[in-house]
Amino acid sequence: MTNIKKIVSVLFSAILLFSATTTSSIAIDKIHFVIGGGAGGGWDGTARGTGEALTKAGMLKSASFENMSGGGGGKALAFMINTKPANTVLVQSTPLVLRSITRHKGYVSGSGTLSYKDVVPIAGVIGDYGAIAVAKNSPYKNFKDVVDAYKKNPSSIKMAGGSVRGSMDHLIGALAFQAAGANPNDVAYIPYDAGGKALAGLLSGETQIISTGLGELMGARDQVTIIGITAPSRVSDAPDAPTLKEQGYDVQFVNWRGFFGPPGMSSADKNAIAKMLGDVQKTSEWENVRARNAWVNIYNPGDKFVSFLEKQTEEMTALMKKLGVI
Repeated sequence: MTNIKKIVSVLFSAILLFSATTTSSIAIDKIHFVIGGGAGGGWDGTARGTGEALTKAGMLKSASFENMSGGGGGKALAFMINTKPANTVLVQSTPLVLRSITRHKGYVSGSGTLSYKDVVPIAGVIGDYGAIAVAKNSPYKNFKDVVDAYKKNPSSIKMAGGSVRGSMDHLIGALAFQAAGANPNDVAYIPYDAGGKALAGLLSGETQIISTGLGELMGARDQVTIIGITAPSRVSDAPDAPTLKEQGYDVQFVNWRGFFGPPGMSSADKNAIAKMLGDVQKTSEWENVRARNAWVNIYNPGDKFVSFLEKQTEEMTALMKKLGVI
């Protein structure tokens, strides 16, 4: 009987050890990134930059990408909810919180408001300061020039952004104009499908300024002049970009970006990907991507990410009411 008890004890210990090992060492060697906007936008850059760093650092064998524009990210969100794809993550940011606040309709059965609660928050990874820029040949040399022109003739200033009205791009510009004493709702905002098309609109003369993320403008500095960013002080990766604050407009904001899994994603997969996203930030491959985009590292996994999202929902609700967006 004693021998039998020993055998059972050994077998039970082995089972526990096997379970712990298989759970903690789950291997994910490929990830498909779903992007809710077009090429050249902040989501696009974050997904592709993260995939680049993960593969170059040897943490993934392969990364694939799919741009799925529509509904300010709603189409991609609905895709994740309806199809529950394996080895797939959705890149998102503050607009995921905004869409639930503004009661933006999604694509699920044509009803309901989609939010971060409908998918699985994995981790927040970076912060991107907002930025306002003009074309290189623009007569406006700083944000005060833009404000003066707007106050003289409001219709002379059209602001481009890479998403719908009420989105992050819109709010960045709205905050800046409000700080300058203008009614942000009176500023003409022209929405485009992602940052690439918004930039094209600026360069073609369809608009006079662009409101977007700093990271989206870093690769276009030979075509645009950044006239204001929402950082508290100048950032080392873009030292020539003046802050709005130093120009007398106290606007400070950083837009987070992170990744979400489909409903039903296992805890093991979620934790494995979250750990991978944290580990990659310790590599030189990630630092190259981060510096290139002037991002701020903000690693926020699991439950901490959920708590952050809940808090931001309260803060953004108050801000959007103040701006008159809702």
